[in-house]
Amino acid sequence: MRSRELSKLPTPELEAKLDDAYRELFNLRFQRAQGQLTDTNSIKRVRHDIARIKTILRQRELAAQLIAQSTTSGNRA
Repeated sequence: MRSRELSKLPTPELEAKLDDAYRELFNLRFQRAQGQLTDTNSIKRVRHDIARIKTILRQRELAAQLIAQSTTSGNRA
């Protein structure tokens, strides 16, 4: 999936997609070890998808922290 498409999804759905991607990566690695995997590029694609999802989740986490900091510092003034 593209980053734009992923960023539109709610956080719980992104976390579910991350779990699915990890399962898919496990299965692909298992198939490669058994010699059944024909498209070895699919492992790279899934790893990149995992990185995209984790990046978006981290961006959201940092944005939430920034908002929390700005609201707490605004209350002190």
